[in-house]
Amino acid sequence: MVDQPFELGGINHLALVCRDMARTVDFYQGILGMPLVKTIELPAGLGQHFFFDCGGGDHLAFFWFPDAPEPAPGISAPAARPDQGSLTSAIGSMNHVAFNVAPEQMEAYRDKLQAAGVSTTEIANHDDSEWGLAAEWTDDVFVRSVYFQDPDGILLEFAAWTKTFGPADVQIAPKGAVRPAAAGPNMS
Repeated sequence: MVDQPFELGGINHLALVCRDMARTVDFYQGILGMPLVKTIELPAGLGQHFFFDCGGGDHLAFFWFPDAPEPAPGISAPAARPDQGSLTSAIGSMNHVAFNVAPEQMEAYRDKLQAAGVSTTEIANHDDSEWGLAAEWTDDVFVRSVYFQDPDGILLEFAAWTKTFGPADVQIAPKGAVRPAAAGPNMS
């Protein structure tokens, strides 16, 4: 057991930035059903900060800044859903937000999103195979996922753990930073 210097109780909130707070409220409260629990008007016309209850005592928050820079898909966030493009995003970026759901609800929740006009991936059954995906939900699947995007292109996921992890699930050594090859001698 690793000594824990802090007694953390999970995620208090994750703060993201949106283009249009009204559209964000329509999506997160109206489509996903997350209650809006706190609204703040920032001082000096700086914008707004709204909080949604995403369950389990966790919150998802959004800032709206009237002069926010435009997004940089493929840098500050993935360029698209995993089935449409690269999942890679820049160091220090927020790649996606995964909401915990029950595994047996995955198909129904995907269908509800699609019925609300939200485009989704197929359900991904993540396993430890070479490509990390199984065609069907088997005993080897450790999480089931469906990915979709909010109106600002933020990548979201409904994720369902399907097995309990143990020591055998922590067998890969972490890698260090990849450094560019040193430049050869200057021949000029």
